Formats: sequence, C-alpha cells, structure tokens
Amino acid sequence: MVKLNEEMKTAFSKVKIFPVATASKEGIPNVVPIGFCQLKDDETIWISDNFMSKSLANLEENPNVAIYVWGPDTGGCFQIKGKAEIISSGEKFEKMKAIVNAAKPGLPAKNLIEVSISDVFQCAPGPNAGKKLL
Repeated sequence: MVKLNEEMKTAFSKVKIFPVATASKEGIPNVVPIGFCQLKDDETIWISDNFMSKSLANLEENPNVAIYVWGPDTGGCFQIKGKAEIISSGEKFEKMKAIVNAAKPGLPAKNLIEVSISDVFQCAPGPNAGKKLL
C-alpha cells in the first residue's frame, strides 16, 4: 500500500462526488458517481454501497478499483488505484453505517467497500499525463 501525501489528502477532502471505476472479470468496465467516499487514513478509502449493483457485482469478481479525484477547488487531478474488500458486518461496517446515517438518514449503507490504495497516477493533461506519482 502507498500513503497519500498532504497535498493529495487536501484535494481529496474538497471533492463532493467521486467517479469510481470497476471492471468485471471479463474486463467490462463500469463507472459510477459516488457521494460517500471517505479517506479513512493515508492509505485506506471507505465507500458506502447505497445503491450499487453493477459495481458490487464487479467487485465480487474483480477487486481492482480506480477513483478519480478532481474538482474546481482541488488544484489538479489524480487517479487512485487499489484493491477493494466488501465488508457487510462487524465493527468497521457498523461505524460506516453510523456515519452515513448521521449524514443522510434513510440511506441503506448496505456494504462497506474498503479500498487499500496501491498506486496514484497524474491525470492532468500534458507531458506528465499518466505518470505514476506514488
């Protein structure tokens, strides 16, 4: 796993909606906008499965995930890649469910998708596009 630096953590905190990409075991991609995508620590991201269907099916077959970090106030953009684990019970799950329900009562918070960050890549156009940052 890799740890996000302070600049990346600040940018992450300014994003409201995160495009999250998954793929089936056959490589069929799926990208969805996720509102609950929280940096749990420097190397872990929590995503709440409120209404996932294709993404959840993909993650059950293939744990690889990509998260795009960009917004008008981020000062740039980058892509986080990692491995996801689906958690549907236990202490972490209950903590995530409480956070989601406090912020948006009524959301189901069916599963916690815990992403362990493995790589970070530059997304801005130009000669460094696609360059591995971490």
